[in-house]
Amino acid sequence: MKPKEFYYRALNRLKEKRRKKHAQPDYFKKYRSYRHKAKNPNGDMSNLYLTETVSYGAGIGHQMANWIAGYWFARYFGIGYAYSPFTSSAIPFRPNRWDWVLGFGEGEVSARRLLRDGYKKVQLPYFDENDPEHIEIIRNIIQSYADEKVVFFTEANQFYHDQYGVMDDLSAKFFAASSRTRDRLIYHPEYYNVAVHIRRTVVIDSKVIEENEEQKAKRWTGNAYYEELLKEISKMDVGKPIRIHVFSTGKPEEFESFKQYGDVRICSDLDEYQSFVHLVYADLLITSKSSFSYKPALMSKGIKICPDGFWHGYPDRSDWFVVSEDGKLTEEQKNRLAQEIQKKKEISK
Repeated sequence: MKPKEFYYRALNRLKEKRRKKHAQPDYFKKYRSYRHKAKNPNGDMSNLYLTETVSYGAGIGHQMANWIAGYWFARYFGIGYAYSPFTSSAIPFRPNRWDWVLGFGEGEVSARRLLRDGYKKVQLPYFDENDPEHIEIIRNIIQSYADEKVVFFTEANQFYHDQYGVMDDLSAKFFAASSRTRDRLIYHPEYYNVAVHIRRTVVIDSKVIEENEEQKAKRWTGNAYYEELLKEISKMDVGKPIRIHVFSTGKPEEFESFKQYGDVRICSDLDEYQSFVHLVYADLLITSKSSFSYKPALMSKGIKICPDGFWHGYPDRSDWFVVSEDGKLTEEQKNRLAQEIQKKKEISK
């Protein structure tokens, strides 16, 4: 490991330790930004920006949660958003392939460019988004830098629960990205393409990530859940033959029983980038308790069916369906699903 990489890895570990102490008394007072005194409470805030750098060792679902938090809180506090790239490196601002695939930085001013142009870097404390006192502290910190040129950096893994708050922007950015010209989909227009994400072994950058039994149990969803949903979908009038695309690191033979509900394709030959893109494009997406399918759902124009009990929120929209862990749709949901399928059919004509 090169010295620069080692330095930033160590620095990130220190930031994470500091973040975990946010509930301690006098936590905020340890930050220079908290102690900064307002020069002009009514000053110009047009040169204030906010960004959140992603967790470089995490999967794309986790990194997108970081990115979305920065994008959301910049808007929430009424200042500009400064782009920080998706990365595999601890060294800041080194983009990876995900950065190109998603294209979220297109049309955005970058944090790196602002810092090069003389903007000051200011570290914000970690805060609880549901604590009014915390929100007021952050708002006062930001206001205190009015009339200055500043890029605020949130603390490591600043959490934002309702990630769907910027879903329309995410979808617009994804479909407008220059990388879309390179998409080569295996979906056939003569079929109603159902994508099923089944979380099993976690693979990031072709490396298997080991999880303990508690982690596995928290994220595990058995095949019975998916079969119950596929059974109901197979009864619907979708206007085309149903083709089921299974995206999972599980073995193909684990999903043999799915064949009774349609033409099944196991998409194990696609890499993580291709799989992610296909989840976005599906006519109907069945997600798992995983950010890898939750994030494509935020960008999808199709129908989304999601398990209850996930750690991020779901929007109250007609094409989103949140079901119990047994996979059973209520009668109201069945009727609404049939209506939504017909609505999407009309739009696609």
